[in-house]
Amino acid sequence: MKRIIETDDGGLIDMMDKKVALFCGVYIYTGKLVGVNADHVELAEPKLVYETGPLTSGPWKDAQDLLAPWRVLLQSVESWGPAKC
Repeated sequence: MKRIIETDDGGLIDMMDKKVALFCGVYIYTGKLVGVNADHVELAEPKLVYETGPLTSGPWKDAQDLLAPWRVLLQSVESWGPAKC
């Protein structure tokens, strides 16, 4: 038996205009979420994170700037949340 509970959580849309971290199958992307549509998200001030360091404090240990805007396919995103910087 499965129990399904609907919530009012808008998912990524609720993170609009905030800094996010997108954990994907291979890479971690971070930046300000400025767009969400049916198949991708768009980041301003995007970075590719090569090494996180401690996830609960401080800046990324190694995050390289990407050209803006940067788009990430939703099918690649495994999890997301607020970014620390």
